[in-house]
Amino acid sequence: MATRWNLTIDCAQPATLARFWALALGYTEKPPPAGFGSWEEWFAHHDVPEEEWGDGAYLSDPDGVGPDLSFLRVPEPKAAKNRVHLDVHVGGGRATPWEMRWPRVVEAVERLTAAGATVIRQDDLQGRPDHVVMADPEGNEFCLV
Repeated sequence: MATRWNLTIDCAQPATLARFWALALGYTEKPPPAGFGSWEEWFAHHDVPEEEWGDGAYLSDPDGVGPDLSFLRVPEPKAAKNRVHLDVHVGGGRATPWEMRWPRVVEAVERLTAAGATVIRQDDLQGRPDHVVMADPEGNEFCLV
C-alpha cells in the first residue's frame, strides 16, 4: 500500500504562489478540515496567532487524484537550482503524439507566462521541441511536457 503524501513549497508569498499553481495545475483551494467552516475557524480553534494566518496556503486536486500542495512562508529567498521539480503534463505527456502535445505546451507557456512565470529554456529531442523549462513567480523551476 502506498503512503499518502503532499508537496510543500517554501516561499515568500504563499497566497500569490498558490494562485499561480492553482492555475497551472487546475487545483483548487483546499477546504478546511472536517468540522470547521473556514481555515480561520480552524486556526482560531488551534490557537494559531492571527498574524500567522497568512503564512500558508493550501491546494488540492478537485478530482482527488494528485497530492495536496502546501505553500509556507519562509524568510530566506530561493538561492539555487531546485533538486526536485514538477513535470506538468499539460500536453498529455510524451505518450501523446507530438502534433497534439506541442500546441498544448505552447498554449500553456503563454498562459503561465501571462500569470508571472518565466521561460528558462526550450529543450529539443530528436530535432524538434520536446519540453519547456520554466520558473514560477518565485523562481522555482518546473517543466511543461
